[in-house]
Amino acid sequence: MSNSDMEKLVDTSEEWIIERTGIKERRIADESQAASDLAYEASKIALERAGLQAEDIDLIIVATVTGDMPFPATACFLQNKLGAVNAAGFDINATCSGFLYGLYVADGLIKSGMHRKILVVGAEVLSKITDWDDRTTCVLFGDGAGAVIVGPTEEDRGILSMHINSDGRMWDLLHVPGGGSRNPASKETIDKKLHYIKMKGNETFKVAVRTLEELVVRTLEENGLDSSQLSLLIPHQANLRIIQATADRLKLPFDKVVVNLDKYGNTSAASIPIALDEAVASGRIGKGDYILLEAFGGGLTWASALIKW
Repeated sequence: MSNSDMEKLVDTSEEWIIERTGIKERRIADESQAASDLAYEASKIALERAGLQAEDIDLIIVATVTGDMPFPATACFLQNKLGAVNAAGFDINATCSGFLYGLYVADGLIKSGMHRKILVVGAEVLSKITDWDDRTTCVLFGDGAGAVIVGPTEEDRGILSMHINSDGRMWDLLHVPGGGSRNPASKETIDKKLHYIKMKGNETFKVAVRTLEELVVRTLEENGLDSSQLSLLIPHQANLRIIQATADRLKLPFDKVVVNLDKYGNTSAASIPIALDEAVASGRIGKGDYILLEAFGGGLTWASALIKW
């Protein structure tokens, strides 16, 4: 769905969208597709590239806010589709930080020895909870999924450190008020469009910029690294201005930053694994490179991961 398509839906313009967000187009799932369908496609690719079978996976973690159903977990639907009969599965809801929260859990479980092969997926069909009459939000979001497999290694590589944080005092900056036990589905909640994304854009932007600047600097400092040693920054793809501000704070050349939101928009928990996959496929990541992943989302939540490839 291009910005020209958006102009036909709401009072907006391609110039305004690009200037404010950096987004040129986004992908929209078919009406029949749910989160597990996109997760399945990404997971098949991850298994193939890792040289593994579904039976080799002993845990599935799906990060999503747009699961197939309130329950069971989308991870269970994915397990069934894959035939991952030896795996347990559960979902994580940390909005746009969800993939890194899932990676955080997987990292701890691998290091503890409790699991050996963990499939971590970020999958979203945000088009299903987007108010297509709200010009401030409908231009932002897209659908997608990305997957990685996490396992142990004896080599000098892998996840070096992770940080996750949240501040529930600012929950109202980005949320979907309807559909849960606070506002269960009813004719009234549907009429009020409470089942769609609500966002206070300006306030969210300001908090995101400040928080991500602090987060990336802290992550590097705690690992004794300078930003010049980073090979690549892979941020959550929410807004080009937020990404640019983070790169500026690190004094990082922009050619060391992965940006693909112009093609996909904000895919929430799926954005970082999609960007990571594209960086690997295009040869932008090599063995021994230091890679920094960072995200910020509703909750509020934020997270980072420093990886030696």
